[in-house]
Amino acid sequence: MKKNILFSFLFIQILINAQFSGRNLSSEKWNFKNAKENNWLAASVPGTVHLDLMKNNVIPDPFKDENEKKVQWVENEDWEYQTKFTVSQKELSNQNIDLVFSGLDTFSEIYLNGKLIQTTDNMFRKWTIPVKQYLIIGENILQVKFRSAVNTGKQLAEKVPFTIPESPRSFVRKAQYQFGWDWGPRLVTAGIWKDVQLNFWNQAKLENIKIEQKTITRQKVELNIYTEISADNEGKYSVLINNKINTIRLKKGKNTILIPFTVNKPNLWQPNGWGTPNLYDVKITLQKDNKLIDKKSERIGLRTVELIQEKDEKGKSFYFKVNGKPMYAKGTNWIPGDSFSPRMPKEKYQKLIKDCKEAHMNMIRVWGGGIYEDDEFYKACDENGILVWQDFMFAGSFYPADKNFQKNVELEVKDQVERLQNHASLALWCGNNEIDEAIVNWGYQKQFKYSKEDSLQVWKDYNKIFYEIIPNAIQKYAVSDKQIYWPSSPSIGWGHQESLSEGDSHYWGVWWGEQPFEIYNEKVPRFASEYGFQGMPTLETTKSMFSGKADLNFQNGTIKAHEKHSRGWEIIENYMKRDYNIPKDFVKYNYISQLLQARGMQIAIEAHRRAKPYNMGTLYWQLNDCWPVVSWSSIDYLGNWKALHYQLKRSFENQVILTEEKDGILNFYGINDGLNAIENVTLEFEVNNFKGENILTAVSNKKQNLEGNIKFDSASISELIGDGDKNELFLNVILRGKDEKVIAETNYFFAKPKDLKLPKPHLTIRKISPTEIEVSTDVLAKDVYLIGDTHFSDNFFDLLPKASKRITLTKPLEKIEVMSLWDTMN
Repeated sequence: MKKNILFSFLFIQILINAQFSGRNLSSEKWNFKNAKENNWLAASVPGTVHLDLMKNNVIPDPFKDENEKKVQWVENEDWEYQTKFTVSQKELSNQNIDLVFSGLDTFSEIYLNGKLIQTTDNMFRKWTIPVKQYLIIGENILQVKFRSAVNTGKQLAEKVPFTIPESPRSFVRKAQYQFGWDWGPRLVTAGIWKDVQLNFWNQAKLENIKIEQKTITRQKVELNIYTEISADNEGKYSVLINNKINTIRLKKGKNTILIPFTVNKPNLWQPNGWGTPNLYDVKITLQKDNKLIDKKSERIGLRTVELIQEKDEKGKSFYFKVNGKPMYAKGTNWIPGDSFSPRMPKEKYQKLIKDCKEAHMNMIRVWGGGIYEDDEFYKACDENGILVWQDFMFAGSFYPADKNFQKNVELEVKDQVERLQNHASLALWCGNNEIDEAIVNWGYQKQFKYSKEDSLQVWKDYNKIFYEIIPNAIQKYAVSDKQIYWPSSPSIGWGHQESLSEGDSHYWGVWWGEQPFEIYNEKVPRFASEYGFQGMPTLETTKSMFSGKADLNFQNGTIKAHEKHSRGWEIIENYMKRDYNIPKDFVKYNYISQLLQARGMQIAIEAHRRAKPYNMGTLYWQLNDCWPVVSWSSIDYLGNWKALHYQLKRSFENQVILTEEKDGILNFYGINDGLNAIENVTLEFEVNNFKGENILTAVSNKKQNLEGNIKFDSASISELIGDGDKNELFLNVILRGKDEKVIAETNYFFAKPKDLKLPKPHLTIRKISPTEIEVSTDVLAKDVYLIGDTHFSDNFFDLLPKASKRITLTKPLEKIEVMSLWDTMN
């Protein structure tokens, strides 16, 4: 029996190899050189020219010291890559041979055995080139010659009669953040940044699979599976969907075949916090005369996603309905995880998305100035129940709309829509990041002295790309009209009243406008898709900025170089003065800057969640970094959680109790983002001093069902604290369900952190096991900070008087340092 199974397996493998096979040319020996020089150096594919130059010790690591300045010459050079590979007589006997580049950055000419076979002009497109006629038996030479994207972009810009801001980046279809951002370095690179394949096929091949979820009920899901097949030979073929045979007839050339498929008793894909993100494997096999020709597989989730915009008395709603139920979106914005994307490992994608899941997020926005992410990113989102708001890669500038640009964009959209549309996590396609706002709000027309005709041309070009080319391409290449398209994020620019009453909002009155954090309580939009505040990275990541011994000094050039916002340090310090005592010690300053960032985002998130269902989404800026830097991220470049991410884990809980102070009155709101109401919930609170002495205890007699957003009660601050000093008291608030179970808990302080009269806590750490500790205190320990080279399950937390907390570690530590807010005030 086993021999028969083995023989069958080997026979099928032989048939597959006979009909369709591929070779990964990325693993061949590659070399590269400056086009001006003759000296070839070793290269890696996938890769970038900067990584190759570093490996050959031509340039220093631009992430270290102030080295970014030393490598700017690279962007102005042309670069050539080359490899040699052998082709056998058997391989050349295949009917068809395709050379496939999954990603070339950006302007290149491809030569095979000295013949120009393709030119490229888009980092985000896939290039498939029939090459059988150019190959020879034996050794073949493949060359890719890259032109400087900066110089080419400048040449394209000269053809436009007025100045387009951010030139030349607006003219090149490559990752816009490479040109520098207020959180990232300028590293305009080039290279073969994705795999290179040589594919052999005969008779026919599966080109693309598109799966439409036509109807979904509890009993069954009806799918339409579209298979695009290229056939060399017309005739009768078979397509198997999970081993179910469908007989089809193909004509020579391209064919699109529709095959209905039913899933009975489906388990729906649910977003994080609602249940399991169930996934199904769909295996598609192409056969002829019972011989296997080609196969593909897709992993899908069965779900519905709708964007609901309905007029109401306050404007127009903006929220996502998932599987027929309104979902409050809690999440973040994603930028590329590295300035050099090819070296981003799959494990880092998985970890960052799992960190989102652990912080109770259910949505992530892929920002439009980066890249369409690696398949591993979307796979991780599928598996962890994180919906994806996907921007197209246009950000913060004006873009041309000549015929070549239009066609280039259409084909870019085609490649990305066909690659990504089957992912369960994909919720929305968005045309761009902040371009509508840039045209209306940023004053470029005045700065560059536009004529009326110039300004009209900008709007005409904008409408052409984002209201015609992109949505028409989605409709053309996607499987159904259920693909959601949103032209620009935000839909209405910051500062316009309508930005708070409809659409999505990027509110930057905090940070850019330097308004106090408390303004978040007033500026609550329907859906907050961007807002944020900077904080320093962890000490470990700060030290990684140095090639040698770290000099942790604010006057150090390396520290200054790793803050890309021109007024970043000044803005942080201005905000810090409002809420905290400013430490002179670098380590303590680092700690306070993280607390400051977490405090600001907590105020914003709580304001948004209290406004549910008026507000139905809060996506802070930003999750991650592309290098070691002072930025808006909650997780730094090395993957360490900043204070903000620990706070997000608390603030994004499905059930929370939130306290709002208004005119001397505290209002208590219970929020439940879960699918089911929680019955018979009661509110209780205690006023205690920092030593743990009770001032007042109260329990609400009223029991309520916690569903959506419930205002539980109100209380006067003067009645709560009486003659007590508000700088020495805090409020502990608890929601309890049946059997006294704690549903949610929070602490509320009556004064800003800098005004609190904190007693000195005696913090003790007891080792329970190599990876578990217990932290305890005698009096209130505010913002307890555990320092050590490990990940702590909780950190930057308040520890109540005479209380203890168990913390798990990802790896054992011999020594753990600890401090609290008291240490920065004395």
